[in-house]
Amino acid sequence: MSSFIRKLQGGNLEVFKFGMYVLFPIGWMYYFGTNLDDRFKTKDFWPTAEQSHKIPIDKEEIDKELSRMRMIDGIKRERAEKEREALAAVQAQAQAQAQSEQ
Repeated sequence: MSSFIRKLQGGNLEVFKFGMYVLFPIGWMYYFGTNLDDRFKTKDFWPTAEQSHKIPIDKEEIDKELSRMRMIDGIKRERAEKEREALAAVQAQAQAQAQSEQ
């Protein structure tokens, strides 16, 4: 070990450092860049063809999708309106209670 350290002086040390500077990133990229399917595999990470979206192409499919989207928007709008009404009722009740306490 001490003979190895004695050899790493001056120019030999610079060559060793340069070699480490070059080989370390290459080794790092080789380790993380090879055999990715087995090393970093997460089961069911990507959706299957049945789970992914199917883009409508025909006019009938586009019309069906638009009507479905409009129906969902209408349901969401009704829910939001009911929540606003419920919140307004709770606030009105709180105000009435605060005025009755005064």
